[in-house]
Amino acid sequence: MNEITKEWIEKAEGDYHTALREYRARKARNYDAVCFHAQQGIEKYMKARLQEAGVPFSKTHDLIAILELCLPIEPLWEGFRTALKMLNRYAVDFRYPGEFATKDEAKEAVNIMRNLREAIKKSFEPFK
Repeated sequence: MNEITKEWIEKAEGDYHTALREYRARKARNYDAVCFHAQQGIEKYMKARLQEAGVPFSKTHDLIAILELCLPIEPLWEGFRTALKMLNRYAVDFRYPGEFATKDEAKEAVNIMRNLREAIKKSFEPFK
């Protein structure tokens, strides 16, 4: 596994743990941050996979655009599309006034993040 891929994974893991820590917080829980970091973690995991495969990508937060780049190397990821659409809105929607994530949305984001993280991590096993 190349060094930049490892860095992407490290950053993805940071977002994963931040989302979980915030979701489990007892005081001043921030569901917006849970959703945002869930989206960011999966985005970075997907970019890590592209990096490892040598597929160029732009600075985008659009998980569907990133998925389209991943499909030639990971065709089974097509099954992620619905979940990625759900996470996609968390990249921006809750970052500005006017909308707030609910507890149910945060729970859904965490569940999607956990499931996709495990599936994506399996794609790196041949490179270890």
